[in-house]
Amino acid sequence: MKYADLRKIDVSKYVEKKNGLTYLSWAWAVDQLLLQDPTATWEYAEPKMFGNTMMVFCTVNAFGVSRTAQLPVMNHRNQAVDNPDSFQVNTAMQRCLAKAIALHGLGLYIYNGEDLPPSEEDNATLNDEDCEKIEKLAADVGSSADKICAFYKVESLKQIPRMKYGSIIATLNKKRLKNEGVQPNK
Repeated sequence: MKYADLRKIDVSKYVEKKNGLTYLSWAWAVDQLLLQDPTATWEYAEPKMFGNTMMVFCTVNAFGVSRTAQLPVMNHRNQAVDNPDSFQVNTAMQRCLAKAIALHGLGLYIYNGEDLPPSEEDNATLNDEDCEKIEKLAADVGSSADKICAFYKVESLKQIPRMKYGSIIATLNKKRLKNEGVQPNK
């Protein structure tokens, strides 16, 4: 498997949106990486302090290539934390692992702010299957296709850019969980 192949994998079902940022599940990313390269390994370098804040580093060795990512230890507002505790450091390390895996292609587009991998057609819009899934999930959570269309200022779901599909599904799933009384993982 090559970088070009990994970057095409749709990770939208395995992300969570939080405070305007999209996070890929590190466990899912590790699983997918090991399915593609069972010999893949990763290691964490010693964290570095910058004043009272900390930066963590993770190197992922896969497909014969080593790639290193770095990430500050952040709070729920994505601001660097003064004097982080072990839980905050562990959370940053796992997020950094997902980011280092993304450097090999899996979910890298998330860091561009996009919700879906690059499409063969830059102007692709939602297809019939996408629209059906959105309509069903919207109805299940007490919303509607009309409300979604109004948000995107379009007349039909089919006019919404395909790259927005992951964001729409994530938002509707979050509403579904909230309706069921389940708090999403932080």
